[in-house]
This record gives sequence, structure tokens and C-alpha cells, in this order.
Amino acid sequence: MFELYHQQKSLFKFLGTILGLYGIWFLVYECWVGPNDYVDTWLSEQVAQAGAWSLSLLGYSTQAQKIMILVDGRPTVFIGNPCNSLALMATFTGLIGAFPGDLKKKLFFIPVGIVAIYLINVLRVAALSLNHIYSHGTVDFNHKYTFSFVVYAFIFGMWVIWVKKYSSLTFEGQAANSHA
Repeated sequence: MFELYHQQKSLFKFLGTILGLYGIWFLVYECWVGPNDYVDTWLSEQVAQAGAWSLSLLGYSTQAQKIMILVDGRPTVFIGNPCNSLALMATFTGLIGAFPGDLKKKLFFIPVGIVAIYLINVLRVAALSLNHIYSHGTVDFNHKYTFSFVVYAFIFGMWVIWVKKYSSLTFEGQAANSHA
């Protein structure tokens, strides 16, 4: 076991850091953010506003009422706290924060990633609103599976970009941060 640790030291360090960051996030969320509900509610309302605005750019008559998007006066989507992308932003931040790399690059890449996650979530919510209008029977499936896959694949893609372009991790036969 000791030999395995020395062979995979960076992996164990990454996993330990991830677990530590998850523990911190869990405590902060469960003790302050979740019970307070202010951050979740605010973010859900922002996603609803941006989703309604993006649909209006496509010519739809939209309105956001708190966490609900209305199209032509009809409710289409409610953005609940689990769907506001806060947990995804925290997960992304933890993954990048725990992975080896220059702090300055992390301080640039994490906010860019958070904005990208927010924007893809806004597009997801707008698409679900249209899905509700044009194919109501498929909303549940698309919410649970299609859009979840798209969003998680997008976040995984951003993490891969971090690993390949910005992290200090070296791969066999490759220098750190080489772009060959």
C-alpha cells in the first residue's frame, strides 16, 4: 500500500483535496447557503430572467416571474434550486481548484467556467421552455436526461481543456503545458 501511495502520490493528493473541498462546500451549503436560501433563490431568479430574455431575442413574448418563465402568458418552466447550476459551479470550482496548476491560471479559468456554466444553464432553461410549448410530453425526459447529459458533457469538456492546456500535469512523453 505504501508503494502504491508513492507511485500514485499526485492522484491521492488530488482525491484528498477534492474530498476536503467537498467537505467544506457541504458544510458551507448545509449550514449557511441552503438554510438561508438567499443565494439559491437569487440565482434561480437570475436564470429565469436570462432565460426569458433569451427567448425574447427569438421573438417570443416572455416574462419572468421570480423563478418562473412565462411564454405568451403561460407558465413553461420553474427553476428550482437544484436546477440553478450552483452545485455545478461549486463542483467545477472544486475540480479545477484541486487539480495541479498555476494559481493565476486557476483564478482566470474558474470564473470563466462559472460564467460558461451559467450561460449553458440559461440556454437549457430556454430550450426547456420551448420544449414545453412544442412537445410537452417530452419535457420530463429531456429535463432528466438530454439536458443533464449536455450540461455534464460541457463541464467535463471544460475540465479536459483545463487538464490538457492549463494544468501542470505532465503526460508520458509530454512536457508540462506543452501544446503539441
